[in-house]
Amino acid sequence: MSKDAVPYAEVIGDPIAQSKSPVIHRFWLEKLGLAGRYDACRVTVDGLADYLAARRTDPAWRGCNVTMPHKLAVMPLLDRLDPLAEQIGAVNTIVREADGTLTGTNTDAPGFLEPLRPTLAKTHLWRMARVLGTGGAARAIVAALAAEHFTIVLAGRDPEKARALLEELDPEGEHHAIALDHFADATDFAFDDRQGCFDLIVNASPLGMAGNPPLAFDFSHAPPASVVYDIVTSPLETAFLKEAADKGFATVDGLAMLIGQADVAFTHFFGASPPRGEDAELRARILG
Repeated sequence: MSKDAVPYAEVIGDPIAQSKSPVIHRFWLEKLGLAGRYDACRVTVDGLADYLAARRTDPAWRGCNVTMPHKLAVMPLLDRLDPLAEQIGAVNTIVREADGTLTGTNTDAPGFLEPLRPTLAKTHLWRMARVLGTGGAARAIVAALAAEHFTIVLAGRDPEKARALLEELDPEGEHHAIALDHFADATDFAFDDRQGCFDLIVNASPLGMAGNPPLAFDFSHAPPASVVYDIVTSPLETAFLKEAADKGFATVDGLAMLIGQADVAFTHFFGASPPRGEDAELRARILG
């Protein structure tokens, strides 16, 4: 690489115009005063192999974030997978090593956990998560929660798919699979004393996202003091989160996970930690 070449990274997908990743990474580069670029690059399924073949020969290219529909398709095109990406079965970040080889990783799992870290640092008698959805994001979330010793109730349109996912990702865990519509109807279940417990409810599906049907969830299924987390980013305040907040539950929105996973990727790409004291300004820029 010539001394004048500016290091750069990208986000790839198809479509890609909606990605918020360029706003996040450019904000951090600007705040740190680092020489670097971060671009969005539309890559079709047919063009994926050629894209990676060209980029791996460019020493200025530090890697890329990977969004739909490429998180599975990139895997056989890489030289290695880190253990987390291998376990989850999906790659959302590719890092170019100094020798030009490509390593696939998954920053969705640590990104999802990041806003929960202060609570996870405490000791709990019991941790239970109700996770709604069985797609690619749910895979990373289930793997992350299993590693933090949660008992997971995974809800999907197809409970058999949910069961298979749990058995694949954490076969030793005592988890439960259930139909998604189970949570749509009210329950009169009387929750026991939750003192010392951490209850988490996660929408890991696209339900509630702009252009998708709403998530049908009756909050009689939410134990007292649950944390309600929605990974949807458009709209940022989903109907699910708004109702949770109105009922007094603590909430976590989708930008928390998006910024958290970008943090891990940025460090890989540019060798520096993002200035996380500027998160409020970053959120304003993303939403602006």
